[in-house]
Amino acid sequence: MKTNKKFFAYIEYDKESQIYIGYIPSIVGTHTQADTLEELHTKLKEVLDLCLEEMNQEEIKYIPEFVEVSEIELV
Repeated sequence: MKTNKKFFAYIEYDKESQIYIGYIPSIVGTHTQADTLEELHTKLKEVLDLCLEEMNQEEIKYIPEFVEVSEIELV
């Protein structure tokens, strides 16, 4: 299901396995991994599209809205 909405991905680099890991917190199931950032972005778009296709209009209507990213420091 196509929707004209922006989604924000959380991306990390795993030093041990030397891969990028990404997920979109607002959509359950949208997570993947890749060797490069370019490949990761492509794969995230693919998995996002698949997840949205499985959702009905009511579920899409209630996708959480992104607000901000905050850094929390423990001292």
